[in-house]
Amino acid sequence: MKIRTHAESHIVELDDGSLWKIFPGDLATTLSWKPETDLRLEPSAERVSSHVLVNPADQTRVRVIAAYESWPDGAVKNALKDG
Repeated sequence: MKIRTHAESHIVELDDGSLWKIFPGDLATTLSWKPETDLRLEPSAERVSSHVLVNPADQTRVRVIAAYESWPDGAVKNALKDG
């Protein structure tokens, strides 16, 4: 999948029309993404996110949830505190 838009730092729209909210602690990883960046969406076993976006070129991963969802209570604070 390719990136259709990434106008807001924490929201990415893929070329299939899906919108994903990027976990705050993973935003720096997305700075190198370009429209031609190929991404793979995979289910996540983590409590903090339902899916991960994987860049197969460099194996970086960012945690995401559907753009209309909210992060689980305390998940962001706990994950950022734990690194």
